[in-house]
Amino acid sequence: MEKFISIPVTTTGNQLISSNQVLAVISTATGTTTTINYFGGKVVTITTAAQTNYSVRNAIQDAITASLAYNWTEPVYVIPSLPVACSLVQIL
Repeated sequence: MEKFISIPVTTTGNQLISSNQVLAVISTATGTTTTINYFGGKVVTITTAAQTNYSVRNAIQDAITASLAYNWTEPVYVIPSLPVACSLVQIL
């Protein structure tokens, strides 16, 4: 069953990102980008205001974990808000 997280984006509304096949969630402690790397080579880049102490990375990791633990009848886990504003989600 495919699972997704829904990320609030200031410019476009919520964006769905797959929770399946995640290899790594990467950022720097205070950076403005967080990347999600997937098996198979797909990469999602999330651009935000500067995070503090990996706050966005941790929120994304927690959301992915929660989405995978949700009942199969609930394929989308909605993140109510990130620790800082998200301005762009780019899927490559």
